[in-house]
Amino acid sequence: MFWADRVVEDIAKSAKPGQKLVVRDEKTASGRVHIGSMRGVAIHGVVTRVLNERGFNAEYLYEINDFDPMDGIPAELPTADWEQYLGLPLCTVPSPDGKAKNFAEYYAGEFEGVIKDAGFDPKYYRASELYISGKMNDAIRIALKNAGEIRRIYFEVSGSKKEDTWLPVSMVCEKCGKIGTTQAHGFDGEKVYYKCIAGAGGAKGCGHEGGASPFNGGGKLPWKVEWPAKWQVLDVAVEGAGKDHSTKGGARDVAEHISREVFKHEPPHNIPYEFFLDSEGRKMSASKGRGVSSREIADNFPPIIFRLALIGKDPNQQFIIDPVGETLLTLYDWHDKLAEKFWAKAGDEDARLFEIVYDNHPPLQRFLPRFSTVAFVLQMEHLTLEDEFGAIKGDVLTDDEKADLKERAHYAGIWLRHYAPDKYKFTLARDAIPEAARALTDEQKQALLKVRTFIKESGILNGPKLHEALHNIKKETGIPANAFFAAIYLAFLGRDSGPQAGWFLSTLDKEFLLGRLAEVT
Repeated sequence: MFWADRVVEDIAKSAKPGQKLVVRDEKTASGRVHIGSMRGVAIHGVVTRVLNERGFNAEYLYEINDFDPMDGIPAELPTADWEQYLGLPLCTVPSPDGKAKNFAEYYAGEFEGVIKDAGFDPKYYRASELYISGKMNDAIRIALKNAGEIRRIYFEVSGSKKEDTWLPVSMVCEKCGKIGTTQAHGFDGEKVYYKCIAGAGGAKGCGHEGGASPFNGGGKLPWKVEWPAKWQVLDVAVEGAGKDHSTKGGARDVAEHISREVFKHEPPHNIPYEFFLDSEGRKMSASKGRGVSSREIADNFPPIIFRLALIGKDPNQQFIIDPVGETLLTLYDWHDKLAEKFWAKAGDEDARLFEIVYDNHPPLQRFLPRFSTVAFVLQMEHLTLEDEFGAIKGDVLTDDEKADLKERAHYAGIWLRHYAPDKYKFTLARDAIPEAARALTDEQKQALLKVRTFIKESGILNGPKLHEALHNIKKETGIPANAFFAAIYLAFLGRDSGPQAGWFLSTLDKEFLLGRLAEVT
């Protein structure tokens, strides 16, 4: 069963068809959004779609958190120019380009574009809207009146001990406007009393001491209290979280206790999900300098392949999504296998995934050019894409097939220029024998001599037939497969690996082919 169908089966156990179900996710717009944040976007988006398929009235809300304090400066911005804004709510920090409404909107705009490219269309709202509109007022009052209970939960669930005067609110300083530098120490039912001292990331307070209303945007709840407050305020039914938050004693555990014990609200259905990995199998982490922005991935992956990467694996599985390495090649091969299953009406979870990837509008059956072969042909100056793939197909390419080929060639070109491992980069040695080919063994030379004799006498330069002949020669001579095929590639490419050998030799000019085989033997 496809993972989203299984998740919806679980949700359906406690929900009724036709019931309105709010699915929610959020991201703090404090800089360029890391690709890891797209996993939550995709999981919640697909679950919403399947819930609606099953007859529920599901709505996907996505929060751009613009009310958190600026607690760090993105690497692309000069520290000296931006440190003055540390501690301010992101929605009051100016935009880096001077055009967007504020700092948060600048980065949110880019991220929303990535979400759209991936085929998702949630209903967006801003955290500042929740606070300033007064929708969070009741939750703030409940949290402040139950500060002791919240301190107890923090300690019992996560081991975090708060001072007896600690209150679950950060006030917007009336003097400097910062929210990340204030420390609340008293509440009289209407006003919170605080000091503006210092905050995370080196934010400096102004020293002001005062009291003000925490309502209507005057203050905000700390994350582990804010999270369950939003569940209650928005009546959230489904909201997953990364594995790191979903462990015992983690943020989700704390939030669920606060939800039940303070806000008297049943927490939403959780979907714990794993991390994306980089090309070396490490967790992609912006804070640790590993991984890339969601925009970079979206720009280097075709939309459908990007979507497949986001939703193809079960949420509890890690997955490599990195333009560096073989990820794109692997994803294209996976896509094509899913297509074959769908077109063959397999009816299994692979076919279901293909349908979901195309948002219920899968393409009609057609020839799909293999991505690795497209990448190779692009590097062979004597070959043209349409002619070569028409020959591989055995017929003229349709308009849809030409469009597929053009798209794959575009992304293969980017991949080869910037991200492909060296083993996928080839140059045909037309002018002279590659130096590496001069070290062929007598066994390899004898095998290549038989290849030359076969081609010269039979005149066969058909890929499949030549492929069969190569295997017969290998068997006849008894040469190990790796030594035999390495000899072919060394003779023409100067390296010991390459594409499918029979097809490769069939693309070469016959006179050049025979001449090179004669030279190396």
